[in-house]
Amino acid sequence: MLLVGRFARASGGSSFGGDEFTERVLRWERQGNRVLLRSLTFEITADSALPVYQAVSEATYPPVVAVFKVAAYGPDSSAVIDVTSLYTTNVPEFVGVRGSFDEKRSFIEKVSAFPDNVEVEATQTFTPENPPDSQRGLGPIPAQSVLAHWSMIRLPVRPMMPRLADKRLSFNEVRQTDFGTPEQRSVTRSYITRWRLEKKFPDSAMSVPVRPIVYYVDPATPKQWIPWIKKGVEDWQPAFAAAGFRRAIIARDAPSSSVDPEWSPDDVRYTVVRWLPSTTENAEGPHVHDPRTGEILNGSIRLFHNVLNLARDWYFTQAAPLDSRAERLPLPDSLMGRLLEYVVAHEVGHTLGFQHNMKASSTYPVDSLRSISWLERMGDTPTLMDYARFNYVAQPEDHIPAELLIPRVGPYDMFATKWGYTPLGARTPDAERAILNNWAEQQDSVPWLRYSVSGNHDADFGDETEAVGDADAVKATGLGLRNIRRTVPLLLAATQRPGEDNSQLSELYGRLLDQWALEMGHVVAIVGGSSAQEKYGDQPGPRFTPLPAVRQRAAVEFLAANAFRTPDYFIDNSVLDRIEPEGTLRRISGTQSRVLSDLLDTDRLNRLVEYRVLTKNSTNTYTLGEMLLDVRHAVWTELSAEHVTIDPFRRSLQRAYLAQADGKLNSSPAAVIVIGGTRPPRGSGSNSDVRALMRGELVDLDSSLRDALGRTSDRTTRLHILDARAEIKRILDPKS
Repeated sequence: MLLVGRFARASGGSSFGGDEFTERVLRWERQGNRVLLRSLTFEITADSALPVYQAVSEATYPPVVAVFKVAAYGPDSSAVIDVTSLYTTNVPEFVGVRGSFDEKRSFIEKVSAFPDNVEVEATQTFTPENPPDSQRGLGPIPAQSVLAHWSMIRLPVRPMMPRLADKRLSFNEVRQTDFGTPEQRSVTRSYITRWRLEKKFPDSAMSVPVRPIVYYVDPATPKQWIPWIKKGVEDWQPAFAAAGFRRAIIARDAPSSSVDPEWSPDDVRYTVVRWLPSTTENAEGPHVHDPRTGEILNGSIRLFHNVLNLARDWYFTQAAPLDSRAERLPLPDSLMGRLLEYVVAHEVGHTLGFQHNMKASSTYPVDSLRSISWLERMGDTPTLMDYARFNYVAQPEDHIPAELLIPRVGPYDMFATKWGYTPLGARTPDAERAILNNWAEQQDSVPWLRYSVSGNHDADFGDETEAVGDADAVKATGLGLRNIRRTVPLLLAATQRPGEDNSQLSELYGRLLDQWALEMGHVVAIVGGSSAQEKYGDQPGPRFTPLPAVRQRAAVEFLAANAFRTPDYFIDNSVLDRIEPEGTLRRISGTQSRVLSDLLDTDRLNRLVEYRVLTKNSTNTYTLGEMLLDVRHAVWTELSAEHVTIDPFRRSLQRAYLAQADGKLNSSPAAVIVIGGTRPPRGSGSNSDVRALMRGELVDLDSSLRDALGRTSDRTTRLHILDARAEIKRILDPKS
């Protein structure tokens, strides 16, 4: 049986109704006049007919959760036991709280029994082990109570045939280590997580399912959002049509108590879109699955109330110049509902078994994102499971309809759903592999069917979050910056309302700066980046190919012109004078420093060293030495001027540069012991050319600073140069 524990009611703060606190597989065993409850795992396995199965069994002895005496026998000799203590005492596998458990104030509230599951609710009372600071020092810590709900459901008597996972597709997986294979090693077999969908009419190309996937809408949901939530669920119907199913996924209102008094959103038989009264700006789409096969049994979604605020801010910062409805807050319900639909559809994708596919946004040409015909046919990203958000590449003169600015189910979603859910009629997972492999190889010729490459260690330039059009991030970010410039003047009119303070203005200004940094980060990813495609078997070509030198140089040139020059369009006194008495320098300089830190990330620098060794054509290599020289010139441009003056924003950026250099030369991360010796951990430059080249840059910089002293008449600039030289001396010789 699968045990799933969730809070029906909680005290708020860190826990809410619907939060899951336990999930495990249990087995009841009768031994004479006792019944044992054990906790099972399926992580290692072997064919029971093989001798090694005995060793596997001995290594997976299931622990005992509880022991019960048989209290009575039913008419069919079935054992009757009292399980109250599982829910009202401190049984670790069942308890929903962390702290000092009070059994005297914990009791059963409700029990419901069904053919395949038992539902139990109990109040559990405890004293928190980590009380909030506001309660410390005020005497005894008050107790808290939760109403916990446990679903104990019998796993399918006829397990679903699993489908073998493939790293070229974005499914979540269950993994089992098989010790019974003929290979000379243990083999990890992974199965995708998916719902059991079977055609009612198996011989039909298109059929309704025997049992559709049904999502109920939490009755506590604000009424104006219910239609949009339902649309977000049923947006996936075209994807299931690609797998041969009609109306495979549907949304329903939760039944009233008069219609179904036993219905509960906490019952694991029902998948529910829950609305939670939380200031958390997020939504989640977890799922519960059979660990033996990956069959999804429940996919309840959690919408935290303030995800509305997050979606609103995203849309304003990315699309306000493109949609007049976004130029003033609050957004109209028709627009806010559409944004919520998008959020829900993304989370539904997770409950269908899909992981994020951040690579997708880099597979469309940038110019296509400004074409109405392309967007109508393909959308602005191939999948809802990317973090692509809204189409900030489009320009006002493109006259893109607002509906086409928002992601929807795309070609990758159709492809992946077909791959994971189409019934193939095979009797074993291995018998399906040939067909599934042929489908996966369509990625060779159709780039927007590709998924993030495993083990890319952040080197894939296109595997970026919050990106649109990052196939050419320089071009896409250039277009995005135009829209950011257009958005700054909209801030005041969007947020000012009679009788309200300036908190929304401050929030949106900060979000707009964050958007600027995100887009700059997509350009940074080109430097030391690779293009990547997951390959299996005899698929031709490499998995990773370093980007050409010309693209990497162009990225650094773009950053020099746009990220490291002060973005003066953010210095709008009509906005800043209402936010705070000071802090503009800190805000803008801090954001620039984030971009610089990302660009000088040690892993990125180490890749540049390695790519020089691996690339046979040296003219196609952007070396680490070239990159560091270009960055130094970009950050310290003023030093070459006839009359040297450095403004406060640039001085702050230059101090950040020296701090980065200090970290490269003087940090001493511990080495990691490996077979054959030691190696520095990822992120360390101690065993590469990074230290030597960065030291050389500081020596050359010190020389430039010395020469610039005679060309400045500005006292603050002169003192800044002297301070920088002193800092360089300390970095190069910290013991002095």
